[in-house]
Amino acid sequence: IYAKFVSQKISKTRWRPVPPGSLQTTETFATGSWDNEKISKTRWRPVPPGSLQTTETFATGSWDNEENYVSLWSIGDFGNLDSDGGFEGDHQLLCDIRHHGDVMDLQERIVAASSTGCVTVFLHHPNNQTLSVSQQWTAAHHHTGPGSPSCSSAPCTGVVCSNPEIVTVGEDGRINLFRADHKEAIRTIDNADSSTLHAVTFLRTPEILTVNSIGQLKIWDFRQQGNEPSQILSLTGDRVPLHCVDRHPNQQHVVATGGQDGMLSIWDVRQGTMPVSLLKAHEAEMWEVHFHPSNPDHLFTCSEDGSLWHWDASTDVPEKSSLFYQGGRNSTFLSHSISNQANVHQSLISSWLITDPTKDRIEITSLLPNRTLSVNSLDVLGPCLVCGTDAEAIYVTRQLFS
Repeated sequence: IYAKFVSQKISKTRWRPVPPGSLQTTETFATGSWDNEKISKTRWRPVPPGSLQTTETFATGSWDNEENYVSLWSIGDFGNLDSDGGFEGDHQLLCDIRHHGDVMDLQERIVAASSTGCVTVFLHHPNNQTLSVSQQWTAAHHHTGPGSPSCSSAPCTGVVCSNPEIVTVGEDGRINLFRADHKEAIRTIDNADSSTLHAVTFLRTPEILTVNSIGQLKIWDFRQQGNEPSQILSLTGDRVPLHCVDRHPNQQHVVATGGQDGMLSIWDVRQGTMPVSLLKAHEAEMWEVHFHPSNPDHLFTCSEDGSLWHWDASTDVPEKSSLFYQGGRNSTFLSHSISNQANVHQSLISSWLITDPTKDRIEITSLLPNRTLSVNSLDVLGPCLVCGTDAEAIYVTRQLFS
């Protein structure tokens, strides 16, 4: 398969199904559309709690364009097979709004972090399919001190929401705690880090996790009055920048991070100061890592090298001749069992913390057929996955586990 640029937008792609009973697998999974924008972030909009429906809308943010946008899309009937074995429908643009600066991060409540240091909360109006600005903090992140102009903005690199709190981090090493109904920050830690903070997530309310450009994972507790982290964990050896972080939805002590070297690190924040496992993954920067929110034995990563991977650590993965598989080819397990877990009951250990190669298997599947430009962002919810790329393409599937 090859690609070339054409004079019109490509709205759909289709792979033919493999013959029944074939041991081969199809090499792609989704339809893609060209958006004429480099996509920096993609996020599913959540469905109401207890709803039996699957999500049908997602938000995207763009970057490195003359004009950047936050956009809202619908997948409608996408995912239903038509009579030719293809997919019916396509994701359709519902509405968009201009965004000042690159979209550095985006959350499902449509909270956007900007390269200008601004943080914006957008409101969706479904009756007339428009987006408007609900709240905005224009100078949430900025450089101060000798050598910095009085109004020198700093990119806001990460944002995380836990209604009604919004936490942001930035290149300035600052942490902000906002509430959507307040015009000013509830709390600011001005010198939280001397290096760039790349990403943030909640460990448990009111604790957050941050990762920085010198390979550190820090835990912050907003109940404490001081400006120091409650815990610091770090990679050993070279201080490789960490770009992304996610915590296990059910076992909050289990944390995954991705680094500039493409490595996937698994941490147990209850024990030690180093990762439990280092998994050799992508060939370039890992931009995002996400546990599946309801099936966390499955994890997803994307990279600057143009790859999008599905990691399956579920106990029903069949026995294989090597620990990791990627698209039928052996991958590499770099190191394991850094911390001693002999005192932890086996039944309580997450599948991501079981590090005995004779007992555990992890299957890796490549979800995109060809590596092109960077896959900058992904999100998973139920059977649905969406990702955005520097190739100005959005890929969607509603059949992750079929």
